[in-house]
Amino acid sequence: MRISETFFSIQGEGKLAGVPSFFIRTSGCNLRCVWCDTPYASWEPEGGMMSLAELVALVKATTAKHVVVTGGEPMIMPDIAELCSLLAASSYHITIETAATVFTPVHCDLASLSPKLANSTPWQRDGKWAVRHEASRLNVPVIAQFIRQAKQSESDFQLKFVVAQESDMAEIGRVLAAVETELGQAIRPDDVLLMPEGIDAGTLNQRAGWVGEICKQTGYRFCQRLHVQMYGHVRGT
Repeated sequence: MRISETFFSIQGEGKLAGVPSFFIRTSGCNLRCVWCDTPYASWEPEGGMMSLAELVALVKATTAKHVVVTGGEPMIMPDIAELCSLLAASSYHITIETAATVFTPVHCDLASLSPKLANSTPWQRDGKWAVRHEASRLNVPVIAQFIRQAKQSESDFQLKFVVAQESDMAEIGRVLAAVETELGQAIRPDDVLLMPEGIDAGTLNQRAGWVGEICKQTGYRFCQRLHVQMYGHVRGT
């Protein structure tokens, strides 16, 4: 599996924010978000090949109980299911961070689904990639598949949306309505997370106020970026 980096840090986002976690970041992505905070795993993928045994050994060398498999897009990796099975066999809690455009059955304790909104499309940066990105950034049936898998396996999921402006809420409403129709049931508000877009504490703090107010009105969770507040926007955190 091609890996851009591995590190032991504090989970900065989502329902498990604050939990010490070992991160396995795969290299390569089928999307190109204009605000991508890990371009070395997407726009210009870096890293070398590592065996699954090597990856598991790295986790075991730490005190971590939680493993986050992220990217890039981990679900496009051919060996993702086997990696998760090996981690599960060693009793690790597994979070998969995915844009939920590609589905593969995997063992997962928390499916962290991040559907990409229109604010992610790189129209001004790369027109060719923008067309490709826009055509594939949302896959409602796949989002629903991940949620069904979580419910059937009695695991958990979260729908995490990156918001850059208040107008993004209209699109989030449409996405949630489409997923609920596909599922045939409602999504609980506390399974929906709103995360301000930004890679520096100043921008995040500036947007936190109005995002927080929306969360108060809707019951959605506010999603911080704790690692940015703690370490800044640097690799290995």
